[in-house]
Amino acid sequence: MSPTFRDEHGNSSPDLVLDIALISARLLAELEIAPRARILGQAFAALIPDSGVNIYVVSNTPEGKCWRVRATVGGAAPDDAIPLDSGTLGLLAAGPKSLLFTSQTLTREQYAHLNVRKTLRSLAYLPLVVQKDLIGAIEILSFEEPLDETRLNALQSAAEIAGPALHAAREYELERHNSLTSISRLSQFYDIEKVFSSTLEMDQLLPIIGSKIRETLECQAINVWMVQGNGDLLLMHQTGSDPTAWQGMTQKEGEGVAGDVSGSGEAVLISDPEDERLVRRNLNTVEGRVECILVAPLLDAGALVGVVEAVNRSDRPFDDDDLFVIGSLNETASIALHNASLLMAERKLEILETLVHVSGEITSTLNLDRVLQAVVNTPSAVIPYERASVALDERGRLRLKAVSGMEQINPGAREITQLEAMIAVVSGGSDVIFITERGDESEARIDAPEEAMKAPFRKYFAETGMRAFYALPLADDEGRLGLLLFESSDPDFLSPAHLEMIRVLAGQATVAVRNASLYKEVPFIGLLGPILQKKTKFLALEKRRRALFVVGVAAIALFLALVPIPMRVDGNSIVAPARSSQVQPEIDGLVRQVHVREGDHVERGQVLADLEDWDYRAALAGAEAKFETATMEMNRSLAAKDGAEAGIQAVQARYWASEVERARERLERTHLRAPLDGWVTTPHLADMTGRHLAAGDTFAEVADSSEARVDVAIDESEISLLPSGAAAVIKVEGYPTETFRGRVAVVSPKSQAEGDARFFYARVDVPNPDGRLLPGMQGRGKISVGWHPIGFVLFRSPFLWLYSKLWWWFGW
Repeated sequence: MSPTFRDEHGNSSPDLVLDIALISARLLAELEIAPRARILGQAFAALIPDSGVNIYVVSNTPEGKCWRVRATVGGAAPDDAIPLDSGTLGLLAAGPKSLLFTSQTLTREQYAHLNVRKTLRSLAYLPLVVQKDLIGAIEILSFEEPLDETRLNALQSAAEIAGPALHAAREYELERHNSLTSISRLSQFYDIEKVFSSTLEMDQLLPIIGSKIRETLECQAINVWMVQGNGDLLLMHQTGSDPTAWQGMTQKEGEGVAGDVSGSGEAVLISDPEDERLVRRNLNTVEGRVECILVAPLLDAGALVGVVEAVNRSDRPFDDDDLFVIGSLNETASIALHNASLLMAERKLEILETLVHVSGEITSTLNLDRVLQAVVNTPSAVIPYERASVALDERGRLRLKAVSGMEQINPGAREITQLEAMIAVVSGGSDVIFITERGDESEARIDAPEEAMKAPFRKYFAETGMRAFYALPLADDEGRLGLLLFESSDPDFLSPAHLEMIRVLAGQATVAVRNASLYKEVPFIGLLGPILQKKTKFLALEKRRRALFVVGVAAIALFLALVPIPMRVDGNSIVAPARSSQVQPEIDGLVRQVHVREGDHVERGQVLADLEDWDYRAALAGAEAKFETATMEMNRSLAAKDGAEAGIQAVQARYWASEVERARERLERTHLRAPLDGWVTTPHLADMTGRHLAAGDTFAEVADSSEARVDVAIDESEISLLPSGAAAVIKVEGYPTETFRGRVAVVSPKSQAEGDARFFYARVDVPNPDGRLLPGMQGRGKISVGWHPIGFVLFRSPFLWLYSKLWWWFGW
């Protein structure tokens, strides 16, 4: 039923009729508060000539409840947010009922919230109530003639539908906001999970975890505690400001909230500033006191690995929702920390393996040069230095003996001269010296143990580009042997694990250098002693026996010098493929199916495996559909003689035709094909199913063994005898009764180290039409080097050894 207004004579006025049904229909067509409020304001303003209408809702703010305008009609715009008890609106809030004020009863201060530029005749309010709760108000300003109670009461029925309409709209917006918040939170969690998984470096991961949790919870600080070997908690990282805790701080169970959580494994929420745990924590703290705290454990497979503290939320105390959020974030952080710890364990294992390898290298020989080369070159596999060097003490002065990447030291080279000058600067110290430069060129800061070292190293760093110089003394009980030096352009190139490895390496190097130095002095005495004994025995013989002995020795010498025999040099051999190629995907993807196994013969272009191709098939289908649609539209336009549209569609068709070709090319890349004819040499290919391959990763290797190439290791002392094209015979352990023949194709220009010896590889081409010689087969190879005297064949090796020793001693 529509309310009807009557004039001062009691006659109904048809132009003052408010159509409730029409307004209700228009309200139902809208779902949000602002459109509904606008409909109500327009309906009320249309009824009363020269009037203004404002629609308010009661809103909650951190400061308390207030009136917030949602629609204004008639040019009397109020303030955006008005205190609930302000002016005439405050009277309505005190008692939710219709109010009518005339200009004679109003003062300007009572409606100061309104921006009124006309003479106000009356001001009326209709409360909007839902289940006895005031949710808003309709404010009616009359500028032409004052309202009366009759008209105001007639509008009450419209206000009765306006209240539920605005309340329902507010509930709808709240539900939508909650849904969007949930979606945003899920998106945020997904983003955080990706960010946490973006690195496996522990020193980079902890700041990411702290900053992302702080950003999500909007708090003052995040403390990340990690469990140490003795069970104590160590504050590994702090994001934000918390004066009650600092990085490097340790805490045991019972010493604080974090320690209590590490003992119980249960999250703790403290929102009362007067809680005794916070009072104890804030003791002696004036600024930045902890008012509320959220502490949650980091669990990996049920085991406690750390604790995360969130301190002082910025807008309100922490609640159970925040507790749930930090628990969810900690689960993702625990996975990331677990992966990072696996990488650290792998690196420690790699360091240990390198130490074992270095130890084997430097203890397998007493050759001082080889010991020093192993010390400066081998650790580069795990220590990110750019140059390592060793200086040994000779008569009280340190002399450079080995530099990484240099087989021989050129004393006159500029870089060697510069390095020797820095060795002289640090030679006086007996402790570890670590000098670094940080900052740009204009504000470079040198960190050195002594002030006198800063100027020389500032010049040295500027000339060489290095930013770090680490010197460790090599010394034992007998005194100083020398210095072990590492340099890098990164001042932070050494981690604690690297420093620990260098200390162990220095100890091993000291022992090896001392043993090699002593060994250089022993052979002289050990060689001359037996010779003098033999001379004494020879002179003690009878003259006739001495003559017979001399004649016999001369005859043997002539026989050895004049009678030739064929000479062959031999060595261990291994069959290598003459040609091999790696199968690598051009795109990222999961291996869906593997079609071959190790040892299978494949042909060029044969599919070895397939990657997951759902996305690429979908992209191809979509592009084909677009192409067909564009083609049909072009044909339809041509049939309709619409040349312009046909031209546009023709361009679209050509574009989608190219997209179809691109999609087919991408789909084709999901097939991993053999690059050549040969055999699959990669083992356990079936295990690759389901594994993710990045573009450029190696999936398999295909070897062409139609002509085998056999590498025969030839000692470096015999390499001068070996001609190119020499005949060779090969025996392999797989075919012990067969001999394979071939010729030397090439001799490697660079030697390879095997234990204490160095070898060159003579690469022998051997026909292998039936593919019996498989890559990796081992055996023995002999290479003919021509006819030579028997003495040359038999005594060449000992002669060369003796010659090298004599040259070492006398150096002519």
